Amino acid sequence: MIAPLQTEIPEPSGPVLLFDGECGLCQRIVHRLLRIDRAGRLHFAPLQGAAAQEFLRGRGLPTADFDTLIFVPDWRSRTHGPFLVRTDGVIAALRATGRGVARTVAALLAVFPAGLRDAGYRGVARWRYRLFGPWRAGPALAASGPERFLD
Repeated sequence: MIAPLQTEIPEPSGPVLLFDGECGLCQRIVHRLLRIDRAGRLHFAPLQGAAAQEFLRGRGLPTADFDTLIFVPDWRSRTHGPFLVRTDGVIAALRATGRGVARTVAALLAVFPAGLRDAGYRGVARWRYRLFGPWRAGPALAASGPERFLD
């Protein structure tokens, strides 16, 4: 007897980055992280998707505010584990790639106080759609690792 095909992607262990899936800048950053993270440590979920929405609701976080990103260090313990937002999340995501240049950028960002970094982050978030526009899906991102994305 032939076993049925598994259609569901298994839940990842390790870090997941929740990001605005409709933002051109955010999608470009995710694409860059995919290229940097050759070992496949990071997984991604758009804030508008079911997995991220469940996470947000479970934490009592706004489900319609997509001006931030959220780094979840261990997705399997997401219901009770810690998470990082804004620039702390960016730094954690860069460190999670394990790559030298990304880790160096993370170390440089970490030198600045979180309040200062986050003020800059909020400024970019306010202007990102005007500067980078909405995301226009293309084959490059979809082909770069669909198994690394949660819905």
